[in-house]
Amino acid sequence: MTPPHSQPSELLKGTLDMLILKVVSVGGPIHGYAISQRIRQISREFFQVTQGSLYPALHRLEERGLLDAEWRDTPTGREAKFYKLTRSGRKQLEVEMSDWEKMSDAVALILRTAH
Repeated sequence: MTPPHSQPSELLKGTLDMLILKVVSVGGPIHGYAISQRIRQISREFFQVTQGSLYPALHRLEERGLLDAEWRDTPTGREAKFYKLTRSGRKQLEVEMSDWEKMSDAVALILRTAH
């Protein structure tokens, strides 16, 4: 299913890191494929994160010290990198969520403006 907006990649570029941090913050350590599936599920198919977007973002977040990762076996017996939020990652998520709320409120104000 294709997302209903015309340019999903542009919206995703600006929000992907925050979405990943949020998904990783809920529950225990989680591997990349499961992160992409959770984003897809929670967004009701609106966001479909490709491997080409997801894995560079995970590496970037890990390099910035926002995620810790370790190799483990999955329930299917494959080895995968499992990610968890660091203390810095939790702080960054709070900042990004606050900034997102302010921005979305400002956009809503503009959209509600009468002609």
